[in-house]
Order: sequence, then C-alpha cells, then structure tokens
Amino acid sequence: MENSRFLRILVPTLVGIAFLLIWEMLVRVKGVPEFVLPAPSRIWESLVLNFGSLMFSLWITLRVTLSAFVLAVIGGVGLAILFSQSRLIEGALFPYAVVLQVTPVVSIAPLILIWVGYDNVEIALLIIAWIVAFFPILSNTTLGLRSADHNLRDLFRLYGASRWQILSELLLPSAMPYMLAGMKISGGLALIGAVVAEFVAGSGTSTGLAWRIIEAGNRLDIPKMFAALLLLSALGIAIFFALTWAEHRLLRRWHESALKRES
Repeated sequence: MENSRFLRILVPTLVGIAFLLIWEMLVRVKGVPEFVLPAPSRIWESLVLNFGSLMFSLWITLRVTLSAFVLAVIGGVGLAILFSQSRLIEGALFPYAVVLQVTPVVSIAPLILIWVGYDNVEIALLIIAWIVAFFPILSNTTLGLRSADHNLRDLFRLYGASRWQILSELLLPSAMPYMLAGMKISGGLALIGAVVAEFVAGSGTSTGLAWRIIEAGNRLDIPKMFAALLLLSALGIAIFFALTWAEHRLLRRWHESALKRES
C-alpha cells in the first residue's frame, strides 16, 4: 500500500518536471519571444521579483473565495433542509435557484457592481462568487436528503421519532456524502466566481490576482501574468485537496466510497 501511494505521488511529479523541462528547452531552442510564451525560469524569476504584490493579491482572492464558499455552504445546506421539510417551499423556491444558476454570471456582474456601488467592490465580488458557488451545494444536499432509506424513515416514525430526530440522526448523515461532493465542486466554483468578478470589476479598485493578470497583460509583462496564473492554479488545487481530505476524514469510517479508498 505504501508503495502504491508513493507511486501515485511520484509519477505525476515526474510528469510535471518533464513537462517543464521540455517547455524550457523548446522556448530557448526555438527562440520564442517572451511576450508570446516565457520560459518557466522567467516565470519563476517574475514570481520572486513580484512576490509581495502577488501574495497580497492572492490573499484578497482567497478571502473572497473562502467567504463566498462559507456563505454558500450555510445558505445551500440551510435551504436544502428547508426543502426536505416542506415540498411546498421547495416547489416555490427551487425554480428561482435554478434561474440563478443558469444565468451567466458575467451578464449580471455589472448590474451587481452598479447596485452595490464601486465603493463596495469587495462586497460585490463576494455576492458574485456566492452566486456561482451556491447551487451545487443546494442541489447535492437536497438530493442527499431525499436519498435516505425510506424503510429507515418508516422505522424512525414507528418508534415515535420527532422530525428533528429524523433530520439529525438519519437524513443529514445520509446526505453527508452528497453534501461533501457538492462542496468539492463549490470550492472551485467560488474561486472561479471571484476571478470572474475581479475581471468584470476591472477598475483597479480590485487588487486580486485577476486584476494583476489584467495589469500584466496591458503592460505585456507576460511572465508576471503566468506567475499570477500559477498562484491561481495552486490556490484551486489547494482548495480541492483540502476539501478532499475533509471528505475522506468524515467518511472513512463508515461510507463505502471512503472504505474502498482505504483498501
């Protein structure tokens, strides 16, 4: 088992190193202009040179992403629980949640910026990122709450369990895998929403990584642009693996998907 885990880490690492070496070699041999495609070494130099400003922008983007994600979890799970308790409320509100999901966020982002005001850009970024991240948690949690074994529900009722006991001891544990799967999707979408919002804001008042990319592109500072993209990718990967770790820790002792991963 230890060997297989080591190989799962080693093989992607070797593939990544080989890719970077080939990239570096081709750029140098072919003489590709830096404003078209910089070499990995130049991207690293730019990252080191602009480390302070890029890390500050990373913190801004991370703060918006995490805030939107937390609000999406609270709102999505809370509304899904409400839906599980009342079909009438679900029928009344769920279509509007779908409308919110299928409406392209780029088209409504300028309106949100106008309504909130350019003096409160970070709040506008938070709202836009929340809109993108909200629906996967709502839909997955709603599906999970519906998927609880009906025989177990009848057994709970037979023994006189209250609605709260059925919810807390049966429905929520049954919905946990679905909820965590929705959170893994939502974490990445929250980051995408934050970046899209920063692109739309684009006034310079937003200092997240997306604005650094726009700024570097306008100045044809392509290595800095790639350095910001590298940090964005690293942030997305970190969010995904953090949520994957949380999913594994919460499910490993009882759910089939995590048990198989252990074997």
